Amino acid sequence: MTKQKIPAAPLALGLAGLIPFVWGALSLFIPALQEFGSAAFGARFVGPYVQVFYGAIILAFMSGVLWGFATNSSGREAGIGYGLSVLPALWAFFATGGGHSSAAIGLIIGYIGLLGIETWFVQRKLAPGWWMRLRLILSAVVITCLATTSLA
Repeated sequence: MTKQKIPAAPLALGLAGLIPFVWGALSLFIPALQEFGSAAFGARFVGPYVQVFYGAIILAFMSGVLWGFATNSSGREAGIGYGLSVLPALWAFFATGGGHSSAAIGLIIGYIGLLGIETWFVQRKLAPGWWMRLRLILSAVVITCLATTSLA
């Protein structure tokens, strides 16, 4: 099996999508960044707040991506795919209450679970062959950033 190169557009957009996570982690530990971010963008766009809010949005977005993958299947496999595709959004909805630390832990669990669901789609060739390489890179950064918030 030959490894497919991650296309430039998904790679660039995926890496750009990490900015709120990395910014949140940096602004959590660098007071000058937190002060700047709060003054320039508002308190919701720094530290744990941006990570939890954006993290829930991205999990919901990934549900839509998985739904799209499910459209490539039929029959029982489609039913399973559609069912799996809604789980990340539901998880984000139910797992992000109770403060930033517990919400970050909930999101970490959600992103780890998402990798399992994505693997199901890739194994059935419903997602591109390069998909998991991209998702592993992005998920490693996201989980690391959320871990900093869960420990803060």
